[in-house]
This record gives sequence, C-alpha cells and structure tokens, in this order.
Amino acid sequence: MKNTIIKFENVSKDFSKNNQKTFKEFLPALFLGEKTVDRFTVFKDISFEIKKGECVGIIGPNGSGKSTILKLIAGVMSPTSGTISVQGRISPLIELGAGMHPELTGRENIFLNGAILGLSRKQIVENIQSIIDFSEIEEFIDQPIKHYSSGMYMRLAFSIAIHVKPEILIVDEILGVGDASFQEKCFKKMEEFKTNGVTIILVSHNLNQIEKFCNRVIYINHHRIQHDGHANKAIKIYASDQK
Repeated sequence: MKNTIIKFENVSKDFSKNNQKTFKEFLPALFLGEKTVDRFTVFKDISFEIKKGECVGIIGPNGSGKSTILKLIAGVMSPTSGTISVQGRISPLIELGAGMHPELTGRENIFLNGAILGLSRKQIVENIQSIIDFSEIEEFIDQPIKHYSSGMYMRLAFSIAIHVKPEILIVDEILGVGDASFQEKCFKKMEEFKTNGVTIILVSHNLNQIEKFCNRVIYINHHRIQHDGHANKAIKIYASDQK
C-alpha cells in the first residue's frame, strides 16, 4: 500500500476583510469596540488524503478554494482550523511570477528561486544551462524579468521547479499560459515525473487536461468537497452542477 504523503483533517479556512480603510476610520472601532472585520469561509471541515505517486486534479468554480488548498499544502498559508500534514520536498507552481524579483534578470532569478526551493548554489550552477535550455528563453535570460511576457514567466518558473527534483509538484493554472507546444513539453515532463512516482496536484479550468492527466479528481464547491474519486465521474458531476 502506498504511503500517505498529504493529509487534511477537518480543515477550514476563513479570510477576513477589514473595512476600515483609514486610521481615522479605524480609531472608533479601536476605542468603542465596533466590529471592523468581515469574515468569509472558503471551505469548512474538509478531509482527504493523497498518497505518494498519485496524480490528483482539483476542480471547482472560481472562489471555491482550489488555489487555497494548494497554498495550504505548500505551507504559504495556515488553516483556520484542522490539521495538515505534508511529507516530501515540494515544488510549487502556484502563482505566476511568485518569488520572482522583477528588477533581476532571468539568470539572477534562477539563483534566487533555486535557493528559495532549497537548491544549493553548486546545484544551481550545475543545472543552470539545463534550466535555460528547457525554458527556451536563452535570448532574454540576461534581461530583467519585468520585461518578460506571462508566457516567458511561466517557462522560466516551470523550468526552475522541475530541476528541484520534487517529491510533490503543485501546479495551479500556470500551464494555461504560453503556446501549445511548450504546454505539451511541460505535460511530457510531468508524465515523466508521474512515471517516476512524483506526487502531482493540478488545478485547472481545462477539464479535458485534468481528465487526460489525472486519475483522481477532488471537486470542491459550496465550502465542501462534493466528490472525490475517479476523474471522469467527478468531472461529470461538476459539469452537471454548472448547468
């Protein structure tokens, strides 16, 4: 039996919105105890396990909490309640350009992001040409990335992430950017990871992409997991709910 690598137990996530926009507006609330915060629940008491080597898609309408789940797995957010356990080295591709410094060149950002993802300088030096080659943006690698298109950002971010040799790869909509040939190249690399037992969690609005790549899908909506099982069935339920 494969080992559980990610576990959510009764996890809830709330966000707060502070409606006080200025210090002057904030003072009455501070001294008079007026309510200043509106809270909204993204999801409540969700539980699931992902085992080593699984390829899991997460689907649902905008605002249902798909990206929030990925951020909780990556550790860039904490749950409001419940417990989350993650075992393994993570490469998160969650937000386009996250961790990139716009004033630095592509090459400098490889060193910056590589270090953030846990690579030593020696490992980055050993892999830098391979990262540049995979990204196919060598012509622009010594330009500040503030001049990059979203497609170029995606190429560079994906190229860095796959060279970390992840045990868990998290991908959030990033592959919706860029040309079809590079997307195909990325999925080919992800298939290679899948064959080698890397755990992959993919969020995408492209249901054909999810169905083709993932054997299991978690469908989340209305603060709850609506279905967790075979990709084909989960997608049919989701599509039916959208009618």
